[in-house]
Amino acid sequence: MSDLFQSAGLESDAPRPLADRLRPQSLDEVVGQDHVLGPDSPLGRMLAQGRLSSIILWGPPGVGKTTIARLLAEASGLEFHPLSAVFSGVADLKKAFEHARGRRAAGKGTLLFVDEIHRFNRAQQDGFLPVVEEGVVTLVGATTENPSFELNAALLSRCQVLVLKRLDEGALELLLQRAEAAEGHELPLLADAREALIAMADGDGRYLLNLAEEVLRLEPEAPLSTPELGKFLQRRAPVYDKDREEHYNLISALHKSVRGSDPDAALYWLARMLGAGEDPLFLARRIVRMANEDIGLADPTAIHAALAAKETYDFLGSPEGELALAQAVVHLACAPKSNAVYVAWKAAQRLAGETGSLMPPAHILNAPTRLMKDQGYGKGYEYDHDAPGGVSGQDYFPDAMKDRPRLYEPKDTGREAAIAERLARWRALREKRRG
Repeated sequence: MSDLFQSAGLESDAPRPLADRLRPQSLDEVVGQDHVLGPDSPLGRMLAQGRLSSIILWGPPGVGKTTIARLLAEASGLEFHPLSAVFSGVADLKKAFEHARGRRAAGKGTLLFVDEIHRFNRAQQDGFLPVVEEGVVTLVGATTENPSFELNAALLSRCQVLVLKRLDEGALELLLQRAEAAEGHELPLLADAREALIAMADGDGRYLLNLAEEVLRLEPEAPLSTPELGKFLQRRAPVYDKDREEHYNLISALHKSVRGSDPDAALYWLARMLGAGEDPLFLARRIVRMANEDIGLADPTAIHAALAAKETYDFLGSPEGELALAQAVVHLACAPKSNAVYVAWKAAQRLAGETGSLMPPAHILNAPTRLMKDQGYGKGYEYDHDAPGGVSGQDYFPDAMKDRPRLYEPKDTGREAAIAERLARWRALREKRRG
């Protein structure tokens, strides 16, 4: 660790943040990641066999990606060469590769750690391929973004992706205990405030230790309560980027909660997204889609509620207009569900693509000219309003289509149950006329 400080221009005895002083010195000191570091885990087996392949560490901030990479280098006897994709370019990569080749020629290995590797563009990512394939470097990339979307398929095929977890309450509590041991006294917090401190970190170990360091400096006359703690500290901002994976994860959770008829969960995910700064009109558009896709004719008022919520938000803005979005979400979550029209539309699109340019039957074609009448246009057409019950039972599919498909099959929920009964009568009438 002293080497790291000297390389940064600091003396080894210079003041250091608590989070840095508590960096694990061995892999068994890393908390919350036993699923990738334990004896039976991927990394555990690699180290036991004396080999380390290139890997991508994917996880949220503050869970130990950099620390794990450094400790892997030590455990494998490799030189630790760190780079940040935020501050490095092609010249830095070439220099790192040349250095690694020189060490390899001397019989020594290099672990090239690339933080925020997803920030390199596709061409830069391709630059890793030959040095990884040749074994010039063992690449350890760290990313907070889904590698499937952000990294080249060719690079992913040469690396094993290991998912690091957000630190749970047990892991965060262990970090607090280590902080107290390092400082020689306990945090001046009541039990509920200690729980609130852990919640403020939102699974980020580094942020928790930074908060703990601030609390340890306070030296209040009596242990702090939760409200008192809130006066001094700020909750960590939720991890959320409106064009990244978390955006899609949360909107998927909202949509599926509505589809699953759980208004409580739906409100929670709506609040999470709005609280993180999501565009309310994006949410309004998605709510309209839910009304069409998942409710449809089971509750025809759902689409009106969704559109009314959008109009209300346009009129009121935030925060008042957000209540209209919440009301629409609850309406949709509590409504009877049917995707029958959605399924029917997809089937109709496939059928239209498969059948080409079949003509409608002649009896339902208009005949504005004598020639068209002579060709049989409109012959035999029956005006449905004049038929008993308002339905003639005529066939409206092309004559060349032998099978009459049933595209729309209403569910037996909500208003579609009554629609199903009517359609059954009308379909029976058409089948009777066809003989």
